[in-house]
Amino acid sequence: MPDRKKLLIVEDNEINRALLVGVLSSEYDIYEAGNGEEALKLLEEHSEEISLILLDIIMPVMDGYTFLSIVKKNPRLYSIPVIVTTQNDAEADEVTALSHGATDFISKPYKPKVILHRVASIIRLRETAAMVNLFKYDRLTGLFSKEYFFTKGRELLQQNPTKEYVLVCSDIENFKLTNDAFGTQECDRFLKGVADICRGLLDKHGIMGRFYADQFVCLAELGHFDYQVFDQIVEEVNSFSQIKNISMKFGVYIIDDRSVSIEQMCDRALLAADGIKGHYGQNYAVYDDVLRGRLIREQAITDSMESALASGQFDIHLQPKYRVADGALSGAEALVRWNHPQWGMQYPNDFISLFEKNGFITTLDAFVWERACQIMHKWDEEGRKPLSISVNVSRADAYKARLPELLKEIVDRHGLHPERLHLEITESAYTENPAQIIETVSRLRELGFIIEMDDFGSGYSSLNMLNELPIDILKLDMRFIQSDEHKLSKEGILNFIMGLASWMNLGVVAEGVENERQVERLRELGCDYVQGYYYARPMPLEDFERIILNDNKAKAAEPQVNLT
Repeated sequence: MPDRKKLLIVEDNEINRALLVGVLSSEYDIYEAGNGEEALKLLEEHSEEISLILLDIIMPVMDGYTFLSIVKKNPRLYSIPVIVTTQNDAEADEVTALSHGATDFISKPYKPKVILHRVASIIRLRETAAMVNLFKYDRLTGLFSKEYFFTKGRELLQQNPTKEYVLVCSDIENFKLTNDAFGTQECDRFLKGVADICRGLLDKHGIMGRFYADQFVCLAELGHFDYQVFDQIVEEVNSFSQIKNISMKFGVYIIDDRSVSIEQMCDRALLAADGIKGHYGQNYAVYDDVLRGRLIREQAITDSMESALASGQFDIHLQPKYRVADGALSGAEALVRWNHPQWGMQYPNDFISLFEKNGFITTLDAFVWERACQIMHKWDEEGRKPLSISVNVSRADAYKARLPELLKEIVDRHGLHPERLHLEITESAYTENPAQIIETVSRLRELGFIIEMDDFGSGYSSLNMLNELPIDILKLDMRFIQSDEHKLSKEGILNFIMGLASWMNLGVVAEGVENERQVERLRELGCDYVQGYYYARPMPLEDFERIILNDNKAKAAEPQVNLT
């Protein structure tokens, strides 16, 4: 049996109230109040349940007109229909009640059948209107719903064929994490505030709607549109709520082709917004064909990355690493390659930044670690000298609490000592969250892994922080070598860094070495190891193993690093 609808009867006269209860209780559940003040208290607790209010006008404490004025100003209560009941059936009184927001007017003495029909009819009308509005308007924000926005947008463009319009879609970065942190109630309040801000600044000459949870859309006249409004929205959004540091991205589609559907226009604007996620300080992007091509490409990569890994399309190339003192081969760096069946060989610059953004980088890194250990185990089985391989550890990896245990499991599975697997962590990872990174990397060193700070010189680590970091080897950014090679051996920042590394008992690897002059300078300054195109490009495993066999300098010397 369906739940019975609930009514609120507000009447100070107990006999009249009892009469109404007697008439209506056979069909409805009844709440009772003796004046407007009592009724408001009941509404605070039961507003969602009450389908209709029967209200007397002449009451003590708070009369019916005052009650109506308060109810109709409250967004939670204004849609509840109110039937005014009074002994006076004068036209003036009926008009006054209706002007205060009453839905209907019933005079005393009560006629039971008339009351039942009127109550049922008004509740039915209210439910029908609510269903219509449910499809037209977003319940939380009052903006147009997605489908109704499409309808109104089409109408607006058809009715104004000579006007120029722009379509703007907004998206909040990582809103799911915000929702988890602050809870649904606070985030609903926040989204309503965002909608109010956008409505006040964007839709003065257009219409607005809400897509999904945190996405809003606006169709506005281009002539009244100003890109500076985005900065203003972001500033106001971050000032009105306890939820701070919100990154809100806007995608702009300038409507120059009306044959494109309104749905496609929104898709294009959202693509533009999505393309700048993770770009600090960039609030908006305008859709164009270049952006479309890039985003379609990124989507194709995302769609195929997991199947590509499963089917063996990813593998590693090895770039030899040599000891400066005698030119002996001392190890290699593992660099991932994607041999795509349609696109051909794809290099890290083609996909790594996207994988860092979508989170797949941790899965790919784990594959590289496993593959590098497989190769070193193979060399051991073949009786080769125990060369080391350096692998990348991304920032996303470094924040994982179980990283040390995971890496130890991998090397143990292949019968390797941890010092054979060198772990490259970029300088920028240390500077972003030093406490957490230091804790994780310290544990890795305790387990015996060799830690290399990659791209040293490209970040902003202070000398004080450098003294605290748990590292064994500095890997110099190639830009140091290129900008410093024409200076005297005792001059330049390269000389300072080599001295600093020596004082801190750190090994130094210089990457990107391209000519003999650079090699000589690095030898003069006491650099330990080098790699770069002067010696060899990254190569498949088979080619690297030929170097091991054929190079009479390949003494397979392991880097001697002071680990104290």
